[in-house]
Amino acid sequence: MRKVARVVLLDPRERILLLHGHEPDDPADDWWFTPGGGVEGDETREQAALRELAEETGITDVELGPVLWRRMCSFPFAGRRWNQDEWYYLARTAQTVTDAQALTELEKRSVAGARWWTCGELAESHETVYPTRLAELLRRLLDEGPPANPEVLDTEIV
Repeated sequence: MRKVARVVLLDPRERILLLHGHEPDDPADDWWFTPGGGVEGDETREQAALRELAEETGITDVELGPVLWRRMCSFPFAGRRWNQDEWYYLARTAQTVTDAQALTELEKRSVAGARWWTCGELAESHETVYPTRLAELLRRLLDEGPPANPEVLDTEIV
């Protein structure tokens, strides 16, 4: 089980930053997802969240907040199955320009860019987004603030 830290990054206009990913050999098989990735060595999930955010977006001026959600998921990607225990951290930034300079080789072949989304745009979109209830979760976060304890999301198996 891969330990993963993800970032729900909000800008001053309360837009969320999502990355546009696809299968390395099939750009038509695409989806949107939050920045983040696997914990490396002895780093904490918080350290992994900030490192991954910097690597994937170039954004380093962030205020990392609490864990919002936890999710178990399993999916095929790049010829293998990934089983992940994901923690989603709230973060805020005023830095809205992205510059992904430190992508891994696999990410270079499978990440097509980044976009800031309003909650309304996310709710109206017909794009595939992970976690699948992100628009609903974001609306609740913006309306009610972070939960007192992390919400455990439904397991997603693709």
